[in-house]
This record gives sequence, C-alpha cells and structure tokens, in this order.
Amino acid sequence: MTGTGARQVLTDGFGRVGPVVRAALEGTGSAARTWRPTPRATTLAWLAWHVARVQDAQVAPLAGTEELWTADGWAERFALPFEHTATGYGQSPQEVALVDPAPDLLLGYLDASTAQTLAYLQRVEDDDLDTVVDTSWDPPVTLGVRLVSILDDCAQHAGQAAYLRGLLPDDVAHR
Repeated sequence: MTGTGARQVLTDGFGRVGPVVRAALEGTGSAARTWRPTPRATTLAWLAWHVARVQDAQVAPLAGTEELWTADGWAERFALPFEHTATGYGQSPQEVALVDPAPDLLLGYLDASTAQTLAYLQRVEDDDLDTVVDTSWDPPVTLGVRLVSILDDCAQHAGQAAYLRGLLPDDVAHR
C-alpha cells in the first residue's frame, strides 16, 4: 500500500469499525453489555471500550498528540478503576467485568478515536508508510505495518462484538 490509495484503503477500513460496534451495542442494556458466554470471555462493553482505547493509544503517538483518553477527559467520564494507561491488553476476567459504561459514552469515545485516526491519515504521505516507527521488533516496524496492525486489531474486536451480540440469549438481549 502506498500513497493516496493506501490512505483511502486505511481510511475506509477504520471507517468500517464504528458501524459494526454501533450495531452490536444498539438497544442493549447493562445485562446485555456485560453478558458472557463463558466466565473468561469478554463482554460487549469491554470490546467497545477496548476498540476505542487501542485506536487512541496507538494512533496518538504516531500523530504526535496526547491520547484523547486523558486529553479530552474520557478517562474521568468512564471512571474505570484502572490506570489511565490501561487499554484492556492482558486484563483479567475480573477486570473485564468492571467495564460497563452506557452505549452513548462508549460510542462517543469510539467516534472521537476514529475521528482522530481519520484526521491523522489525511496527513500520511507515500514515503511516510516506510518510516520505521518501532525498532524493538525484528524486522523493525514501519508506519504502514503499524497502521495495518491497529486496523486489524480493531476489526477483529469489532467482529467479536458482532458475534457476541448474536450469541445473546433472547431473555438478555435487551436488558
């Protein structure tokens, strides 16, 4: 992927994540957002939060900006009992269970994170995609690879949210 074509593909990809998460959360109450098919599974609420956090936490440093999570007060609005640096990675089932903000808060943060990502992508040029952004890996990670990795993570978790929504028992789906 290079140039405007790459920018368009990445923009389209990131733009698809929000509607999938939005559809998964539509009409859900707390019981549906926190339901799990097994005790170790994640929840709709956690998946929606994690998608937004991953995007925000990984794109902000690429864009040279502070994370929206702290800069725009999302951490305070969510009031989760985690460090502000938490993105959900490696969280225990007990920690996952603590995430249950209202859908408008989840979607507001996801929309803000996506808007930040899309604005950043408008600044990305052909040559930028080959820039090494992380030398701690072998081979070193380029901007293009990092952006695809972030998109892949977000798309997978959005898909998990859609699948989880389909698994909801009828007596839980709208509670």
